[in-house]
Amino acid sequence: MASDAPDEADRARLEEIQALRVRFGEQLLLLAHHYQRPEVAALSDRLGDSYELARHAREAARARFILFCGVRFMAEAAEVLRRDGQVVIHPAPESGCPLADYASAGSVAEALAALEAVRGRDGVMPLVYMNSSAELKALVGRRGGAVCTSSTAPRAFGWALAARGALLFLPDEHLGRNTARGLGLTGADVALWDPDSPGGGLAEERLARARVLLWKGHCHVHTAFTVEDVAYTRARLPGARILVHPECPEPVVLAVDGAGSTAFLVREARAAAPGSTLVIGTEVNLVSRLARELPDRTILPLRRSLCGNMFKVSLARVLDALRALPDAEPVRLPEEVRRDARAALDRMLEL
Repeated sequence: MASDAPDEADRARLEEIQALRVRFGEQLLLLAHHYQRPEVAALSDRLGDSYELARHAREAARARFILFCGVRFMAEAAEVLRRDGQVVIHPAPESGCPLADYASAGSVAEALAALEAVRGRDGVMPLVYMNSSAELKALVGRRGGAVCTSSTAPRAFGWALAARGALLFLPDEHLGRNTARGLGLTGADVALWDPDSPGGGLAEERLARARVLLWKGHCHVHTAFTVEDVAYTRARLPGARILVHPECPEPVVLAVDGAGSTAFLVREARAAAPGSTLVIGTEVNLVSRLARELPDRTILPLRRSLCGNMFKVSLARVLDALRALPDAEPVRLPEEVRRDARAALDRMLEL
């Protein structure tokens, strides 16, 4: 992780970045996810989780250029939500998301066909996590479904169950299971769909009865945390409060003091009493930044877990993107993908 004190090269980059931002003024909006390097997060006009950044992208009325510091699916969502005449620039277009890669539009279409053969055309509502490709969001949009984030998952689950009685949630099984449990759905109500097995690896009776079908996929950043980590922290810091992200496995979530979205973790850290100790299980750049912002309390990572794809966005990459304006290569999506993904994203923002 970058240190707080920039080296000479980074100081020169920062000076040039600030000069370019002055040059473009309100034409430029820099959005950054909470997991970004500290020096990149410090540059942002808006810093947030994927839900907050999706709102900022949709509401960016004055900006001509939206520079998105995050991973690819986030920049794609901004491209879907942008206004006519706006351009979305991604400084590190190769920064993908292994979680998003667990579910392709083709594999999900096959799963929906198999489910509909058992439950009928409107027997299952597809819900897709923000951590997914624009093509998959578009498929879900065409099928009447919605996008959700960890912030909005409980509302999205409630909406989907009220609309069709059952849902297929993808691609994060752990967020899905933790959300379902929070709504009182456990046991036979919940089934895991394995895309590598015929029929998802489930008997037809199970497909017909389950109310929540979870896609088999996970975020490596959050599955790094274990119940052993929690037990070790309890023994070492008996007075500490332990919080994790709901992408963590269910046993970890059940072992800690609270679980919630990135925005929830930020709020809880800022609301913690001075002198208190908070141990957080999420991406380490966010935990380290909260510790620097709130020096009157102790904030520690449950263990060090880094998103290498987020880390690909650096000051050098931001500067390269700004130097290329107004002719920087934009994020591009087929118009039909933008249209149908927009329907799913708008449902999320309106829930």
